[in-house]
Amino acid sequence: MPMNSAVPDNRDNFNQIFKLLQGEYPNAEPMLHFKNPLELLVATILSAQCTDKQVNKVTQVLFKRYRNVEDFAEADLTELGKDIYTTGFYHQKAKHIIGSAQLILTEFGGKVPDTMENLLKLPGVGRKTANIVLARGYDIIEGIAVDTHVTRLSQKLGFTTNTDPKKIEIDLMELAEKKDLENLSMTLILHGRNVCIARRPKCGICVVSGLCPSSEA
Repeated sequence: MPMNSAVPDNRDNFNQIFKLLQGEYPNAEPMLHFKNPLELLVATILSAQCTDKQVNKVTQVLFKRYRNVEDFAEADLTELGKDIYTTGFYHQKAKHIIGSAQLILTEFGGKVPDTMENLLKLPGVGRKTANIVLARGYDIIEGIAVDTHVTRLSQKLGFTTNTDPKKIEIDLMELAEKKDLENLSMTLILHGRNVCIARRPKCGICVVSGLCPSSEA
């Protein structure tokens, strides 16, 4: 991957930066609440363009009403849309959830798939969602979930010049050990939420500001 952006190639500092961030976020756990792979899949679909906090509010009620894959597969589109309205893009999300549940029943024996190939067959499921379901639902590390925080921080830290999530995923997989990919994703997400905020980065309190080529400190 050639580094030809205005941000200098900073891949040589990856290990040191990751270690410092791990020290800052020693318990980088996912914030979405779920009890099984199905709930995780639904919550992750709902999390698109929505905060985890809001998703958790919705699923606290939703998972009492829809208890299994059959309930979601047989759900009324309009009713489910109302149930998830506050997560945004509710009509499309409801279609994806119902369609995924139906495919899980007809093609995968009622079990949420545990491979990247099969997860990507579900409506509305891309690599980010699939990586999350595999890692958190099945303890299978296939790749790294690249969301807006991971994208932005990877670029600002000089780890990639790519903008395509799949290419960024490949770049990060070349830097981190496979076993650390889930932790790397969560660590970057937490740092992006708490310190390296898009509109007002807090470079003055950032533990990696001295190693960050985009630091304003």
